[in-house]
Amino acid sequence: MSTAPEANPRDGDFELITLRNGARAVRHLGHGEVMHPSVGPWQEALRLYVEQARLADRLRQPGPPLVIHDVGLGAATNAVAALTCARSLGAEQRRLLEVVSFEVDLAPLRLALADAEGFPFLQPFRDAAQTLMRDGVWEAEGIRWRLLLGDAVPHLDGALPVADLVYFDPFSPASNPEMWTESVLARVRRHCREDGVGTLLLTYSAATPTRVTLLLAGFFVGAGVSTGTKGETTVGATRRESLEAPLGERWLERWKRSSSRAPHGGQLTPDIEARVLAHPQWRSASE
Repeated sequence: MSTAPEANPRDGDFELITLRNGARAVRHLGHGEVMHPSVGPWQEALRLYVEQARLADRLRQPGPPLVIHDVGLGAATNAVAALTCARSLGAEQRRLLEVVSFEVDLAPLRLALADAEGFPFLQPFRDAAQTLMRDGVWEAEGIRWRLLLGDAVPHLDGALPVADLVYFDPFSPASNPEMWTESVLARVRRHCREDGVGTLLLTYSAATPTRVTLLLAGFFVGAGVSTGTKGETTVGATRRESLEAPLGERWLERWKRSSSRAPHGGQLTPDIEARVLAHPQWRSASE
């Protein structure tokens, strides 16, 4: 007697689901949050993490390895989008791409790899992902992909290659609050580049507390591209001039009147308020 294939395959705390637009995605069984819920994982990864960062242009420029800190590997969509970009350049790629992925649970990646039809963009890197999960590293011409498994904080407290880009993509502050605190984002900031064009941090959250926390952690902050149902995302930078749409006096005035003025995981104290107001973001801000 044959049985029908499982509609929503599960692995540990995760399951595969089908979005309204037909795209497949991964959902957490506990808090119910879906990875890349708006337009599907691949389109969001390309727009937010590859195209916005002008990754192809960066890889065409000769130089030392370009390092991405991929905070929240998940089903590897963002990492594979970066790897796909590098591979598509062929001889135009002039520098090594190194992706360092942080992840506490590999179940989403196992689920996505098992659904070739639902996640076709992963298939060219199927062997790479399996090697990564087994050995913690995979290398090919022009590409190195490393996995740091477990709680991200001890890894962020250790030695890491300096990041040119940070893909900050944990579950949301409501579902994964410990990853969005000033303490964690300040750790991320310590591994960012100060020289040259600096480092960009890209994230899907445009919430006021997210932007406040990034400011407190030492980033300059700007509005990022729209993805699907999200009107804006957020970009953090170590250099204000790297931002295409930096937050300015208009945002600051709205923040002063907002009911969500505190950073993630903290209260709005006089000291916090003073630190936000004294941030160098506003010294040369103009709109």
